[in-house]
Amino acid sequence: MRRKGLASMAVQTVSTSDAAPGTAADTTGKVDLGPASALSCRECGERFPLGPIFACEHCFGPLEIAYDLPSGDPEALRKRIEAGPANIWRYAPLLPVPADVADKPNLNPGWTKLVQADNLARELGVEPGKLFVKDDSGNPTHSFKDRVVAQALEAARAFGFTTLSCSSTGNLAGAVGAAAARAGFRSCVFIPHDLEQGKVVMAAVYGGELVGIEGNYDDVNRFCSELIGDPLGEGWGFVNVNLRPYYAEGSKTLAYEICEQLGWKLPDQIVIPIASGSQLTKIDKGLQELIKLGLVEDKPYKIFGAQAEGCSPVSAAFKAGHDVVRPQKPNTIAKSLAIGNPADGPYVLDIARRTGGAVEDVNDEQVVDAIKLLARTEGIFAETAGGVTVGVTQKLIEAGLLDPSLTTVVLNTGDGLKTLDAVADTSQATAVIRPSLDAFRDAGLA
Repeated sequence: MRRKGLASMAVQTVSTSDAAPGTAADTTGKVDLGPASALSCRECGERFPLGPIFACEHCFGPLEIAYDLPSGDPEALRKRIEAGPANIWRYAPLLPVPADVADKPNLNPGWTKLVQADNLARELGVEPGKLFVKDDSGNPTHSFKDRVVAQALEAARAFGFTTLSCSSTGNLAGAVGAAAARAGFRSCVFIPHDLEQGKVVMAAVYGGELVGIEGNYDDVNRFCSELIGDPLGEGWGFVNVNLRPYYAEGSKTLAYEICEQLGWKLPDQIVIPIASGSQLTKIDKGLQELIKLGLVEDKPYKIFGAQAEGCSPVSAAFKAGHDVVRPQKPNTIAKSLAIGNPADGPYVLDIARRTGGAVEDVNDEQVVDAIKLLARTEGIFAETAGGVTVGVTQKLIEAGLLDPSLTTVVLNTGDGLKTLDAVADTSQATAVIRPSLDAFRDAGLA
């Protein structure tokens, strides 16, 4: 097996044979998660009943959802989707959720704007009508994390959990707090102690417990893995650990929406930020599912990964031609991407190479410049992760790796109001004047 275990993901699992009937870990009874049929190991292919487990009991490979997807007329399925609600639940037939998911208390994220970015295209040398920004800052807590948390919440309901939790670089903490408040769950989330203040406030305002851990994200994740295996964590659903297979499926909805918003067509190229790498791998999974279902025409597409130079273990591995991702200690303003030991890193490498894409990185100065470029060209204020994707897109075009004549989608996964510190020093008032026309004229603003 290529991967030597999942140190950052915790190797403790819930045995399907040891779980007590009626408990959250009970996987002997049938749970209603729609078309989800089993959990499947990405490494060895072993299958397990649906339950709150995330690592294979045989090889410790990561588990993901296997489906019995709809069969039959693709056009009928398209019409069914298009008649659904304007959120991710329009894709309920393709997700691990019950059919009545839209009737339950949930934040109902998704169906965010796909912006045709002609002004940005002009700056980057891309042909008009070919560049799009998928702007996920329009979600309820202003990041794509609302998608994955909505999925995890439904799994938590199915397995009888009472507390929602997570390890987070910021956006996820806010998404969990908000979703738990809406659904009537208790929440307790864990973050690095030095996060941006905007993300700290947003995570705390929903009334759950917010705990800062001294250290970086990988330290937080290790602590959460220990808590899962302790009686203190009984009844807790950690959305990105013991509920991770379900949680991760939320990222597929980005692929579904992009293709539907392009007129049920695959993009030629897509640029995706890398933190754990899960979002990129699940977008690829979503695209493959649409092809298999006949909802889009099968054609080649390229996936590009984007990292910040101060935390670029996957980019470094890609450039070196390695299959193994060597962990790094994060040091970047793009804190939402600051995961030094990305769990899905090897799979990101596989996808970038299989599709003919690449993984690239940009430094902090380039991140800030890209945030401001997107803001002044398209009126989209991205957080630092969006600066990473725009900056990497520019770098890929300049290097001749991204074709400016092809349909390209760039992801912005969060709102710049969460990372104001990144641009505060260079984004101030043009002038401060007395309230008079003479002062306005004297300042050279007329």
